[in-house]
Amino acid sequence: MKRLLSILLVFGLIMIFPGCGNIFIRGAVPDSFSTVSGLVSVVQLSVAIANNGTTVEVTFVTFLQNGTSSLIGFCGDQRGHFPIEQTVRADFNPGQTCASIVTSVIV
Repeated sequence: MKRLLSILLVFGLIMIFPGCGNIFIRGAVPDSFSTVSGLVSVVQLSVAIANNGTTVEVTFVTFLQNGTSSLIGFCGDQRGHFPIEQTVRADFNPGQTCASIVTSVIV
């Protein structure tokens, strides 16, 4: 009987403490963003059709680095983040229709 009472007491305390705001239970979530960098050669604002049929404004940016090019579509009007003929590093979260910018830095 004492053992059952002890278990109930511990369980009750576990249930009460998170409500006090002093105990946080979190998991470690790694950053899941991607990075692209290079000389910005083309920036074009366009519209794309999302999976649900709605239209989404997308900024397409072409990066040149070491003789290769990368084309990334960023959600929204992001032209201010990508000046032509400047080397830019952009961290972003990939998406199905477009990518969301986390940070962009002119290097």
